[in-house]
Amino acid sequence: MSYLYIKQKVFSLGGKFTVKDERQNDKYFVEGSVFSIKKSFVIRDTQDNEIATITKKMFSLHPTFYVAVEGEKEIIIKKALTLFKTRYHIEAEGLEINGDWWERNFDVLRDGQRVASVRKKLLSWGDTFEVEIKDERLEHTIIALVIAIDYVEDSESHSHNGSNN
Repeated sequence: MSYLYIKQKVFSLGGKFTVKDERQNDKYFVEGSVFSIKKSFVIRDTQDNEIATITKKMFSLHPTFYVAVEGEKEIIIKKALTLFKTRYHIEAEGLEINGDWWERNFDVLRDGQRVASVRKKLLSWGDTFEVEIKDERLEHTIIALVIAIDYVEDSESHSHNGSNN
């Protein structure tokens, strides 16, 4: 089991931020597209190896992201609105998300078993998430999922408040 901390810097142009381990050492670096119409993120490890890319589908009724992990796994994340609540559908890996994504507190399940928990830390400058990963083989996938979901929720909260992202 491992713990990672995703710290997004407030006012960061293009969405540059760092993922740290439990000792607060840098583990991954995330950089979002700056002036591109098509929003994307690249996640790299400390040796500058690309471990995942996240690309937002341009035209879709609901937010949809394509995630490539380690250059081979293709995962599709879609936000769907049901009658009473929002759900995220993940097409690959047998993964599903359960919890409160509005508050950014949720579990990632694989075949009904919890493989990761995500908790937004309160009272921090910028968004900080504590990610507990039970199945370390899924670490790169989990980090990409958290970043994609956070981007969707943050974008929608800004658009509801009258700003654009």
